[in-house]
Amino acid sequence: MKQTRAALAGLAGFLLLAVGTVALSSPASAASLVEVTNFGNNPGGMRMHIYVPDNRPANPAIVVAMHGCGGSGPGFYSGSEFGSLSNQYGFIVIYPSAMQEAGFGKCFDTWSAASKRRGGGSDPVSIESMVNYARTQYGGDINRVYATGSSSGGMMTQHMLAVYPDLFKAGASFMGVPFGCFDNAAAYPPGGPCTNGSMNKTPQQWGDLVRGAYPGYTGARPPIQLWHGTNDTLVPYSLLQESIEQWTNVHGLSQTPTSTDTPQANWNRRRFGTQVEAYAIQGAGHSLPSSGMARVAIQFFGLDRAAPTTPPVTPPTTPPVTPTAPPGSASEIVGVQSGRCIDVPNASQSNGTRVRLYDCTRQSNQLWTYTSGKQLQVYGNMCLDAAGSGNGAALQIYSCHGQTNQQWNVNSNGTITGVQSGRCLDVWSTANGAQVQLYDCHAGANQRFNLVPR
Repeated sequence: MKQTRAALAGLAGFLLLAVGTVALSSPASAASLVEVTNFGNNPGGMRMHIYVPDNRPANPAIVVAMHGCGGSGPGFYSGSEFGSLSNQYGFIVIYPSAMQEAGFGKCFDTWSAASKRRGGGSDPVSIESMVNYARTQYGGDINRVYATGSSSGGMMTQHMLAVYPDLFKAGASFMGVPFGCFDNAAAYPPGGPCTNGSMNKTPQQWGDLVRGAYPGYTGARPPIQLWHGTNDTLVPYSLLQESIEQWTNVHGLSQTPTSTDTPQANWNRRRFGTQVEAYAIQGAGHSLPSSGMARVAIQFFGLDRAAPTTPPVTPPTTPPVTPTAPPGSASEIVGVQSGRCIDVPNASQSNGTRVRLYDCTRQSNQLWTYTSGKQLQVYGNMCLDAAGSGNGAALQIYSCHGQTNQQWNVNSNGTITGVQSGRCLDVWSTANGAQVQLYDCHAGANQRFNLVPR
């Protein structure tokens, strides 16, 4: 009977936090939380709410803030401090609402096979679509996208950093678990090995799970801030150490912190280089974030700079880019946003090699010929090939076979669209190593390319 009461008490506390009943003030602003009903590809069947502050720069940062099980986006908006901080610092906040039933009600899907690989489907793809909506509708900065959340939302924070490391630049996970902790829906709280206190993998095992979510990714990994209460028994405090082991391994860091301190009473912080930061909140149960913690997360993201005092000015429309290379000539495919070339890593000629952005070198692994059959050929016998037709589908090289997944329309506005999918070549980042994918066309600078003859 005592165990039953304890379990029910834990459940009540979990749901109380999840629905956002923490006594915090709603943001004081003329701006309001708005639901978006058609934000793009939504395999998770999720709801999206967005908060766009009145005063913001032309290209504001985007923060995805995620609730706990049984909660909602509006509940997390009213029960956390991210909305009020966005008024101060001028960033957009997306509040997704999970619709997957597991454990304590509607939770973010961090257990299905589809959710554990980039572009696989379910909630991660829905969240990616929300970010893309904020980017195209409000001019959100593609290079400043961040994830945070509490409990199930903290779990999804670590999940998104694993599945979309090229999209998210950093994350702050409150009471989360390492990526890959849940084998399936049955393992979700309150039962299962992830949260029953027995989970224990090596750093290498944890790191391999992250690396396996996006095979072939060679770009930078996002820094992460981890928060957990020492008296949390619902999502055991021991999982903080497992998360530390995962993300230090991913970043190639030692398990020994480079510094330790107590930034305020009962907050014990360990830092591992600049990429991993862990807070153990002494005496706290399943009750984070509490007052002041969201601000520390925003500081970790580097967003703690005052917003403009005047409304943003809409930037001028960039004129269309006309491809300059005639059909049949070898050309570099140069990104308008990045100035970098579409590149075959290490001059590989193996089927299935993912293509990426990289500094232009004029070498054969960056020279593409647009043929009369609408193929983009490299090395004379390998073609740019779409590994799928949905948002996030990989772009790779493959032996030329003339099927529609290897045929491309090079358009006068600078976009390159797949004949099979109708979707555009797209990159989430301007950095070396950013991988090229398919995505719904919007003709933003990250989807426009010049074909430059060499």
